[in-house]
Amino acid sequence: MIAIVDYDAGNIRSVENALNSLGLENVVTDDAALIRGADRVILPGVGAFGDAMKKLLDRGLTDVIREVAATKPFLGICLGLQLLFEESEEAPGVEGLGILPGKIVRIPEGGGRKIPHIGWNDLSMPKESPLFAGVPAGSYVYFVHSYYLQAGEISDVAATTEYGVTIHAAVQRGSLCACQFHPEKSGDVGMKILMNFAGIQ
Repeated sequence: MIAIVDYDAGNIRSVENALNSLGLENVVTDDAALIRGADRVILPGVGAFGDAMKKLLDRGLTDVIREVAATKPFLGICLGLQLLFEESEEAPGVEGLGILPGKIVRIPEGGGRKIPHIGWNDLSMPKESPLFAGVPAGSYVYFVHSYYLQAGEISDVAATTEYGVTIHAAVQRGSLCACQFHPEKSGDVGMKILMNFAGIQ
């Protein structure tokens, strides 16, 4: 059973639909006991960093997320990746979950780049990661974001992409994984990534 953490953020239903299409049993919940009891956990999200942290705090979910991220396969998606880190320029003074070292910064203006960055970008993979098993380097995935990760430990970075700067597009440390892009909206490549996550031990 995969628990999808419900904290009233965008893209929760699209993740649920993707898992259903793959035949992966899942539940959308904000119940701490259900989240703790799941085999693996997904933290999705589209929205603002500060607002999302407030919702997690209001629902009493910060401690359980820290707990399960340390003890079972865990996947953050988009904003769900950003919340795992220490802070974001989007919300000065708001502490993130601090599960991994690093900060979230705004994509720089200029060079004809549109912000938010919306669209398909190819991935480079600086290390082997079970999340990307069977996914060729150069595969395209779908992004929607104005802020991006600068990981504090380069050894955590499992995939990068270029959009005026080098964006740390995915991280993996043990069974803790996260993607800035949306696997649930990334076609066959994204479905492969979700199936890979379902097989991580």
